[in-house]
Amino acid sequence: MKRTVEVFTAGCPVCDPVVKLLKETACDSCDITIYDLVKQCEETVCLEKVKTYGIKNVPSVVVNGKLLECCNNEITQADLVNAGIGQS
Repeated sequence: MKRTVEVFTAGCPVCDPVVKLLKETACDSCDITIYDLVKQCEETVCLEKVKTYGIKNVPSVVVNGKLLECCNNEITQADLVNAGIGQS
């Protein structure tokens, strides 16, 4: 099952370990897009997504259009695996 994974970061020391953890945990079934909100993105798509998903903190991870509940707290590998990341 293919998973769409979107990561919202600020390119900061708090976000970078989460991006690294996600890349280490992900499998071939994960289609990962990383949005650096400081750099923004083409046509402000990432800012629209922040509003749509209700993102209040970074880093935040969205899997298949759903913001992970853990994104209000520290993101752990268990949270990523429970969301299906890293599972073929």
